[in-house]
Amino acid sequence: MPANLTQQYKDAEARFRAAASHPEKVVALREMLALLPKHKGTEKLHADLKKRLAKLEDEGAHAARSAPHRGPEPGHVAREGAGQWVLLGPPNAGKSSLLAALTHAHPEIAGWPFTTRLAQPGMMPFEDVQVQLVDTPAAAAGHTEPWLPALVHGADGVVVVLDPEADDAEAGVRAVRDVLERARVRPEARPAREGISPLEMARPVILVTTRRDEDADGTFAALARDAVGEPLPAFAVSTRTGEGLEALREALWLGLRRIRVHTKEPGHPPDAGKPFVLRAGATVEDLAALVHRELAERVRFARVWGHAKFDGQQVDRHHVLADRDVVELHT
Repeated sequence: MPANLTQQYKDAEARFRAAASHPEKVVALREMLALLPKHKGTEKLHADLKKRLAKLEDEGAHAARSAPHRGPEPGHVAREGAGQWVLLGPPNAGKSSLLAALTHAHPEIAGWPFTTRLAQPGMMPFEDVQVQLVDTPAAAAGHTEPWLPALVHGADGVVVVLDPEADDAEAGVRAVRDVLERARVRPEARPAREGISPLEMARPVILVTTRRDEDADGTFAALARDAVGEPLPAFAVSTRTGEGLEALREALWLGLRRIRVHTKEPGHPPDAGKPFVLRAGATVEDLAALVHRELAERVRFARVWGHAKFDGQQVDRHHVLADRDVVELHT
């Protein structure tokens, strides 16, 4: 029986053959498996792909175990905080300066391109939570790090950073768009195209233009937005004067669509420590699982202060929580 492979599958196979790094090969193989038609004519090919993918994953795990002295992979960043945003942009866009202005990280900052060689994380404080930002090497035609698309694919959101006074803003936008396409990430405001890869992810994508203090009337920032060519949430900032940074902090928190919840014991005030952070739409049961896995199985009801109909309202385990709720769990 003929396999009748689709053009999308053939494109993924071509990306696999052209892949220069282990992460790129793994991503391409996973896409091939997802796109492979499921019928009797593809059973042998399906088994072969699964075998090759398992071998690649085993090789990656073995390499990580056998070379601890080399440190983590350059594109691996352990997730911390309420969520992870990746900073993406062309050379000298101001990504490292933005990371330094928003977090306590101290990346190397210089006036020449490709100063950043590795992924550099930092924690951005916002009210009572911390949000992780990750600076990355510049995206440029022929110079993009092979592991960058995998890092972008796994993040919760992407911050596209552009220097509005760059000589060739269009080239920078093209390089960023190429990374997003290779990462299988599209801005969530953009509708999905028919026949897209099943691995494509809709993610929040925010545009940040730097040098606001040198662009008083916003002319250059507007030109940069035009070069992007689609309506992304846009923020003009100055890392030198701090203009626009507080609005950006709030947007980065809100863009994650998370909620903060405090717990309390019966007869005691709410826990004054760090809140539990959950995805918007989380329930009492989700909170209980975050507190302790076994608690989720035993929780019978909860009392809620905050966005309930009245303070201390008794709700069931399926009640949807809201930001700043205080919850008393009962088993």
